[in-house]
Amino acid sequence: MPQKRRSQSWTELKQAGNECFRAGQYGEAVSLYSQSIQLLEKSGQKNKEDLGILYSNRAASYLKDGNCSECIKDCTKSLELIPFGFKALLRRASAYEALERYRQAYVDYKTVLQIDWNVPAAHDGVNRMTKALSDVDGPSWREKLPPIPTVPMSVKESLAQAASSASSPQQNSVIDNKKNAPGPEAAKKAKALKEEGNAFVKKGEHKKAVEKYTQSLGLNPTEVTTYTNRALCYLSLKMYKEAISDCDEALRLDSANVKAFYRRGQANKELKNKKSCIEDLNSVLKIEPNNTVAQKLLQEVQKMK
Repeated sequence: MPQKRRSQSWTELKQAGNECFRAGQYGEAVSLYSQSIQLLEKSGQKNKEDLGILYSNRAASYLKDGNCSECIKDCTKSLELIPFGFKALLRRASAYEALERYRQAYVDYKTVLQIDWNVPAAHDGVNRMTKALSDVDGPSWREKLPPIPTVPMSVKESLAQAASSASSPQQNSVIDNKKNAPGPEAAKKAKALKEEGNAFVKKGEHKKAVEKYTQSLGLNPTEVTTYTNRALCYLSLKMYKEAISDCDEALRLDSANVKAFYRRGQANKELKNKKSCIEDLNSVLKIEPNNTVAQKLLQEVQKMK
């Protein structure tokens, strides 16, 4: 067997790395991408694009495994080879965010939006960083930011074309971090952060809880209860649109989640979305016909003008 491994080409190693990544074997993917990078660099072929993609893929594997500092190094290397590669920017932003380096994360998320305005993950990231930075640095938080690079028009055009023509399922799954479960290390860290969030909720410190839940979701975006918990905090903070968006995400992952329907109903009530609120509460009662809390809220909402 070792003979076969030695004779594999860098493209075969990359392909094997992609397969491990899709299967959730992130440690093995890192090892295969590393071998592929080594082979390609040794071969003397100065193919910047291929190398840039390999570093970006390895960064995605590190991110899934909760190894944020290695992810950042690989993304930076990838961006030297492919300036303004928006996948590397997004991955680096997620890693910075998980490490609470919010200013750098903000800059990367904003840079992605210069390249392509239609990346929901970047819009969400900018919103989260804006909240986190105004909490940490106060109203003048923008003055403390590192400079945001200007993306040249030529880069925007060529990258926008590449992005629209090359959105294969695997690429998208990495960008929005949803299709793949996290590696064991990341899952463990995410769970610990979620538990810290729960402890803050018990003390009534909803703002701090939101920060912990956000960091937890950065590492494990597939955990339904973290979304419904954060939605509860957003309700307490009167951030109703954010609460709705978290409930939407929870329902995308679990279409019969009673808490998500109920909390979205509460947010819709506050936003005077009477029709949507009634639909949400009816969804709760379809699943749990004897849910008295939902019955009571439904009666209140039906009396609303």
